[in-house]
Amino acid sequence: MNKKELVDAISQRVSLPKKVVSDVLGATLDVIMETTSEGKDIALVGFGTFKAVERKGREGRNPKTGEPITIPETVAPVFSAGKTYKDLVAGR
Repeated sequence: MNKKELVDAISQRVSLPKKVVSDVLGATLDVIMETTSEGKDIALVGFGTFKAVERKGREGRNPKTGEPITIPETVAPVFSAGKTYKDLVAGR
């Protein structure tokens, strides 16, 4: 499902115009990205948690040559699914 299909599905479920749903979804995603980029977490109980995690630099290997390389530290976005969401996906 892409963003357009998601907007269509939400629009049908809540009986709101697609334009309104698209604006709300866009604003929601913007807030999630801005908040996590500031180092803050967003927890949606039952669904999951969005956060930014620091990954330390480490030593790696070039898969082609086997030569050692240095992988720099970075900050990456992470989503951890909540229990309700995990159970739904698992069919429980």
